[in-house]
Amino acid sequence: MTDRMSIGIDLGGTTIKMAIVDRNGNIVDKWGIPTDTSNNGRNISQNIADSIKEKVENRGWKQNDIDGIGIGAPGFINMENGFIYHAVNVGWENYPLKDDLESKTGLKVVVENDANIAALGEMWKGAGKQASDLICITLGTGIGGGIISNGTILHGANGMAGEIGHITSIVEDGAPCNCGKTGCLETIASATGISRIATEGLEENPASMLHKKLNEKGNVSAEDVFTCAAEGDEWANKVIEIITHHLGLAIANMANVINPSRIVIGGGVSRAGDQLMDPLKKVFGQFALPRVQEGSDFAIASLGNDAGVIGSARLLFLKRND
Repeated sequence: MTDRMSIGIDLGGTTIKMAIVDRNGNIVDKWGIPTDTSNNGRNISQNIADSIKEKVENRGWKQNDIDGIGIGAPGFINMENGFIYHAVNVGWENYPLKDDLESKTGLKVVVENDANIAALGEMWKGAGKQASDLICITLGTGIGGGIISNGTILHGANGMAGEIGHITSIVEDGAPCNCGKTGCLETIASATGISRIATEGLEENPASMLHKKLNEKGNVSAEDVFTCAAEGDEWANKVIEIITHHLGLAIANMANVINPSRIVIGGGVSRAGDQLMDPLKKVFGQFALPRVQEGSDFAIASLGNDAGVIGSARLLFLKRND
């Protein structure tokens, strides 16, 4: 095995994605295991250690062939010592992830926020095209955000930089958010938010094709909204107008502060492609400063589920270059 391989881990509430990545960002092998959230997630580190040991042995490698582990985790994290203050999805509270994983694997571990590693992965090997100033926004069940400034992940005073999903007062007296506040962007432009808005407006839009989706499945998904919009559904197109207005405004305000050269949009909602991006870029142009708009280029994330593991692996290579 060649020198300077690292293991990238993207820890989700359902699945732990893992990959062995070389120094050029190429995935040598990738796999996943279920996330065991029993016992407040205390089995997760041992499960990761066992899986890595099995993979390395099956490959005929030795443990010292692996440079270390980079892991992207959800929740509130102390970036210096890899301590997880709170991660609702996996049950961790005041959990020393870095120390525990190092003791169980015998490998160096670097911990980072899961949204940040996606941004780092896209910057390194994806749609970010190695832009040194980049905003990466993931539109999924919630909204994640990562900011790269001058080639470095922007953490802020205590690791909370980039929380675009929780820009508040997007809608006055808006819907409640999981964070405890109301009117967050996440309640509007996430897949969950799009579904909510579309469903709540059906009573006033009896002719909408989305009624059929609701009757067939019992719910209206973000994908349904874009599908019906493409077929000319008036209410579905109005929903897209609403969500891209608020998302474009929020991104423009972020861009006016950060002045990125690249804005990468990922997550399941980004699969809508031009249906999402065209109105989003139009709204962005209305609210961004002209010079900021001139310097910014939008792109759809290209790494898919690999962004997290590639970004996590990158953490190790960056640490070695410190």
